[in-house]
Order: sequence, then C-alpha cells, then structure tokens
Amino acid sequence: MRLESKVALITGAGTGVGRACMRIFAAEGATVIGAGRTQSSLDESVANARVGGGTAESIPADISSEDACEQLVADSIARHGRIDILVHAASVGYSWAQRSPDSMNDVATTPLDKWREVMGINLDGYFLMTRAVIPGMKAAGGGSIVGVASISGFLGLPVAHAYCAAKAGIINLTRSMCVAYAKDNIRVNCIAPGFIDTPMVASVLNAFDDPVVAEQLTPMRRPGTPEEMANGCLYFASDESSYCNGSVLVIDGGTSARQ
Repeated sequence: MRLESKVALITGAGTGVGRACMRIFAAEGATVIGAGRTQSSLDESVANARVGGGTAESIPADISSEDACEQLVADSIARHGRIDILVHAASVGYSWAQRSPDSMNDVATTPLDKWREVMGINLDGYFLMTRAVIPGMKAAGGGSIVGVASISGFLGLPVAHAYCAAKAGIINLTRSMCVAYAKDNIRVNCIAPGFIDTPMVASVLNAFDDPVVAEQLTPMRRPGTPEEMANGCLYFASDESSYCNGSVLVIDGGTSARQ
C-alpha cells in the first residue's frame, strides 16, 4: 500500500504502460484516474485496475489539446479534491506511422504537419499536463510528477526523428521542472524505457524472434513488459524515492549500456 490515500492521474491509460500503471497504482492503494482518447480502451483499463478491489475511474481526453488538459485536471480535482501524482504515459511511437504515414520518418522526409503532430502528442501533452497540475500541487503542499520518456531521447536513431526529439524534450523538461519546483515539494522524475512489448512498437517486436538480432538489440534478449516500466513509475510516485528529483531511470535491459 505504498500509495495509500493518494490520488493519481495517469495519461495514456488505455493501453501499454499507462494501463499497467493504473493496475499497479490501484493495487498499491491509490485512487486512480485514467485518461485517454478511446473510451472503450479506458473501460478495459478501469476494469483491470478494479480487480482485487482497486479504486479506478476514467475521463476521456485528448492531451494534445490545451482546453482538454485543463478540463481533465479540473474534473479530477472536483471529484477528489486534489491530484497527488501525475504519470504522463500518453505517447505515440512506431505504430503511429500505420495511422499517420511519414510521422516516424527521418528529418529530411518528415512533413512539417507530421512533425507538429508527433510533438503535439508526445511533448506538448507533457507540458500542458504538468502546467495544469502544478498549481494544485503547490496549493496542496506538494506532489510527484512522473514522465515516460525513452532511451531514444538520448540515443541517435536513423528514423523517428520527431519521436526522438520529443522524448529528449521530456527528459530535459523533467530536469528543469525539478529545479523550479523542488521548493514547492513537487518532485519531477522520468523513466526512459527501451524496447517494450506494447502496441506502440508491435510492428518491430518480431525482431526478437531471431536470437542473433535479439542479442544485438539488448543483452537480455527480450523486450521489457509494461509492468516493468510501471514499477519504475511506482517508485518515483511513492515516498520511497523521496530524494529523487530530476532523475532519469533507464529501464532498457542494458540496451543503452553498449552505446
């Protein structure tokens, strides 16, 4: 019960890391509010989080929209009085290219509208959500913000340049906010996952079927699980990490250790 009596708002809650955070945070005693764009996916996440008696609910929201983020935070506070924890897991990755062609290209072949689209979801959303929750956290005497970045935020890739730039922005925005708001008892940290077995990277996960390629991708020769990422978020959200501020927790099975 490391989050007992805490109110946690989790974006990107309909799938992947966000869904895993909902389940694990609810099991640890938090009242969990899941946000995302697809109500049916949120309903599944809420049902999953309530197994075993967890307290969970959802609010549909497009976190690339300023008005939607402000309304999401206002509705959450109206329901529960405060927000103690924000986990920003909302993001698009490689699979987004199937829905939005050219969004995961290199710089030279990425149209400006696709660049803005990816940055709007992956980085602007983090800015908008943190800007919306910080005043309430200040008034309540503190809080914990956890961003979900990526090792792609500090490793160079031949493609997905908008994605890489957005994740790098999350990392340095995390570090900058920690400096600004430590005096308000608000801690800001982020995790940097490697390959995770989620729908976001489903199109490239078959690479792990080849043992030689799998070993090249990560020393552990397998992708991580959403639950392994959520456990990192749980650490930052809980008082166990009370002296962590501006920290970037790499959870990648050793992938970046070779760089």
